[in-house]
Amino acid sequence: MQDALFNLPDEAPEHAVIARFQLGGDDFGEADQRSLVFAAERSIGAAVAAAGVGEVDGNEFGGGEVVIYAYGSDAEDLFRVMEPGLRALPFRPAHVVLRYGKPADDSVSERVEL
Repeated sequence: MQDALFNLPDEAPEHAVIARFQLGGDDFGEADQRSLVFAAERSIGAAVAAAGVGEVDGNEFGGGEVVIYAYGSDAEDLFRVMEPGLRALPFRPAHVVLRYGKPADDSVSERVEL
């Protein structure tokens, strides 16, 4: 007889896609910029959920930029789904960091200019 406690599957690695866009206006961007980001985030989040590749975990405004965070088990698959929506945002300069693993694991990362 096997004990189920000892047959747990390995935890899937937590990869990330972190998109960073420069905004205009004050520290949090202008109202119309924030509206565009929120709409894009909802659309990208729906695409990520439908593809089953992870989740969009939110955003952070400040310092004249916005950062959008997403997590899943494969950063490349996640970015592939997110890329059209991220490229559609008009704010530049912009880039994405694909992180392969948890931040505490000294993960490998790759930067992609948008």
